[in-house]
Amino acid sequence: MKAKTFYKTRLATSISVLLGASMLAPAVAQEASENDVEVINVTGIRGSMIKSLDVKRSSTGIVDAINAEDIGKFPDSNLAESLQRISGVAIDRNNGEGSQVTVRGFGPTRNLVTLNGRQLPTTTGERSFDFANLAAESVSGVEVYKTSQAHVPTGGIGATINITTLRPLNNPGMHATISAQALDDTSTQSGSVTPELSGLYSNTSDDGKFGVAISASYSERESGSQKASVGTGWRSFPGIADNDWSGSNAAWGGVAKDDTQTNRPGDDDIYSVPQTTIYQFEEQQRTRTNAQLVLQYSPVEEFTATVDYTYVNRDVDTQWNNVSAWYGFGASENVWSDGPIASPLLYSETYATPTDLSMGASDAGTRDRTDSIGVNLDWQVNDSLSLELDYHNSEAKNTPNNPLGSSNQLAMAGFVRTSAATDFTGDYPVLAVGGGNAIQPSDMIVTGSVFTNERNTAEIEQTQLRGEYVFDNGGSIDFGVSLTDASNHSQEVNVQRNNWGGEGTAGQFDDALFPRETIHDKFDDVDGGNFNDFGPENYDILNTYFAFDFEGIRSAAEALFTPTSFADGTLVGDCGSLFCPSSNYAAATDQLTEEEMTAVYLQYNYQGEIGDMPYDVHVGLRYEETDITATSAVPEYNGSRWEGTTEVTLLASGIQEFQTRTGSYTHTLPSINFNIEVVEDVMLRAAYSETIGRPSYGDMIGGQTLNQGARITGGTGNTGDPGLKPLESNNIDLSAEWYYAEGSYASVGYFTKDVTNFISTAPISTTFDIVNPADGPYQTEALAAVGNDGLAQREYIFATYGATDPNVFKDDSGNIIIVGNPDTDAAMNFDIFTPVNDSEERTFDGWEFTLQHLIGDTGFGLFTNYTLVNTENEYDNFIIGDQVAEQGISDTANFVAFYEANGFSARIAYNWRDKFYVSGFQGDVGPAPVYTEEYSQIDFNIGYDVPQIKGLNVFIQGINITNEYSRNSGRTQIDVLDVTQTGARYSVGARYTF
Repeated sequence: MKAKTFYKTRLATSISVLLGASMLAPAVAQEASENDVEVINVTGIRGSMIKSLDVKRSSTGIVDAINAEDIGKFPDSNLAESLQRISGVAIDRNNGEGSQVTVRGFGPTRNLVTLNGRQLPTTTGERSFDFANLAAESVSGVEVYKTSQAHVPTGGIGATINITTLRPLNNPGMHATISAQALDDTSTQSGSVTPELSGLYSNTSDDGKFGVAISASYSERESGSQKASVGTGWRSFPGIADNDWSGSNAAWGGVAKDDTQTNRPGDDDIYSVPQTTIYQFEEQQRTRTNAQLVLQYSPVEEFTATVDYTYVNRDVDTQWNNVSAWYGFGASENVWSDGPIASPLLYSETYATPTDLSMGASDAGTRDRTDSIGVNLDWQVNDSLSLELDYHNSEAKNTPNNPLGSSNQLAMAGFVRTSAATDFTGDYPVLAVGGGNAIQPSDMIVTGSVFTNERNTAEIEQTQLRGEYVFDNGGSIDFGVSLTDASNHSQEVNVQRNNWGGEGTAGQFDDALFPRETIHDKFDDVDGGNFNDFGPENYDILNTYFAFDFEGIRSAAEALFTPTSFADGTLVGDCGSLFCPSSNYAAATDQLTEEEMTAVYLQYNYQGEIGDMPYDVHVGLRYEETDITATSAVPEYNGSRWEGTTEVTLLASGIQEFQTRTGSYTHTLPSINFNIEVVEDVMLRAAYSETIGRPSYGDMIGGQTLNQGARITGGTGNTGDPGLKPLESNNIDLSAEWYYAEGSYASVGYFTKDVTNFISTAPISTTFDIVNPADGPYQTEALAAVGNDGLAQREYIFATYGATDPNVFKDDSGNIIIVGNPDTDAAMNFDIFTPVNDSEERTFDGWEFTLQHLIGDTGFGLFTNYTLVNTENEYDNFIIGDQVAEQGISDTANFVAFYEANGFSARIAYNWRDKFYVSGFQGDVGPAPVYTEEYSQIDFNIGYDVPQIKGLNVFIQGINITNEYSRNSGRTQIDVLDVTQTGARYSVGARYTF
């Protein structure tokens, strides 16, 4: 489709013609005659910044962009890490690598990502696209649309992000590039150096009618992480709550009101206690393959046909070992920070009977694959009418890629722990365990295990017809229709052993399977406490764990503990035991969500002058209809067994229950964008729009699932609602931009969004026909006899009733089993986490400041931005319970400085993000806040064009060169949830352009 004609300043017009502009919004590119333009061909960092500037300047709304420095040379190896340089854009990292983006404080699920204007399928249950799946070499540009227009697809409250790839007819002639680099990731313990290879070839026929582009990339990454955490969360209480079970203020986890507590929180304060302290050491191998083929044919100037195929494959294998101490919430001696929200500087417990020092391991793998084929027909019917038809069919799959499952966990323990204490005064928690450092391989026994296979498939079939009609007397109309069918199908099957209290006897395994490792020397970039303030002679800091052989223990345990028969409803793995996953997806939780979306839009565009000030205005209306059908098959449970100190397992009936629910909604979405050049090179913009953000697929599941593993305090489950309404946002955007020199500009923008229909997940308490064996007359009698110790209660019940009641017995491994009795035990309470809409309107607003400056012809330049975001929708740390709060809201800043001259280039980037709210749920605890603390990172790259070999560039890159770590916390910074150390990454390579 040919682009519309609008008046723009000379430099902006000339460069936008060269760019060919966006497939998402054809209005971004402007057409001009050869007599009106000055052809400029600039490559390298400077050229990339000029091209990005022009996309911003010539846009019909507020748009920021990043363009390739040259063909096949995107500024960063990861798209997300490039995007964080745009004002208002921040990124979320996974394993130290940019993964998802937040725009203007709205998280990944609130932003729509498209590839060449097409919606992409995702397999996470969310709508957010994982940028780690896509290599940067075949990307020619990324555009961030911060204001909406009628032709822009809906779904992005924060922004719509369009990734553009190479089209050969837009860049005539033969172009080719190959690159190779070696990556050294300092986070891994293996010391491996891994390869990254890529190549791109583009060519057009002599007559310019046929073009072909082929790109491919292959990369391996060996990485690791070291994590210290309170992974299961912090339990919060009003200060009045204590552990005196004779009173009315008793709470499991509450602390005494006596001299065992130093600086105990007052009755009007809030305090939190940790559930665990865990150290986990992970290694990960990622292999990513991307390929794209593009064929174009233009038999006449007015018609172009494009066929493209995109292939993405990413394999991730993960291994980890951990060591942990769970707190049982018996008597504790603690030192507290001051209120009103108090946290333990020291939390400690002692045990009359040695309890478990737990260790776990995992070895699992997943594969993500995306296949997309598309056809685009672009026809300039006549001087007034142009049409574009675009169709694609895309499928994404996430499947297990390891015979032991897509995820798993095998747990062991040595019952040697006589005490446990955690010092929370440092940046990461330091655990002391009485008897922990003296643990021996002969102390270890197998406890519980989980082997999971997950299979997720997402498909999108989309047809878009776009058109433009230009009036003879000025102005034009954009019109179009879009038909999108999307489906998300998720299946999960768990093989689970809930014998967390252990089975067998110590000493059954070969000592060689338990290599001893140290802990604290691995945290070389982060500091922890040392108990100095609490009398270090009383605490034995844990500095040992066994990095035990996962497969060796698994196979030995399988031989030792596989029973001759299984209880009714027990799902057995493919290997015939409980020590491997099952591929019997017929027994899985099976959830299918189908979504049909129809959109029609019309937009009027006009350009003119007010005095000597050229302006353009765009008024549009978009109508959307959405229908959802969600079907789920979920396991049915009809009983329970008390199998561990605090663990209760639900018993499956072997029957699946099918549930189907539907939902629908319609929206009429107006938009207006007004741009005026008040004086030469000074642009003012104003925009108003209404947009929607659709619920995640995970929130729209049609059935209700119960988690098979419950606690003595009750169980949990999840459900969805396809009848959820999308977020609705009324948006106002204002921007002033001064393009004061070639490649240089300064801008300031203000935005405000009034948003309704926020979706929160709240636990709804209910009961089913399932009783709780830990809530009946046996437990009541045991509580009176032996107190609040779950292990002692179980032993008392067995000693008292094991000989007479068939519901109380020991299994083949000697573990005490207490089966729920419907005649005597109370119904188990379940918290069913349910998504609901909140009708309250909340306002978000903020300011964006940007400066891009090229320092004449010196080769030096800089780019910097700062974004301030405010919201009424903040989490209140003084409230214990469910809350609605928007995730990801934070201030951000970026600074990039570069030098480029005489074949040498160097760039350094500083990225900063302030503290932000991540989630309203912590591990096993339930409703409680999770914050990611302030984080900054420095990256660099240096390149040199070898003069003796034309087209050869050698380079070195560094990511996170100061070894920054990430930290999540709860109500206070002391309430650490996890500290993750990932280290720096360096790569050296060469790139040759033909």
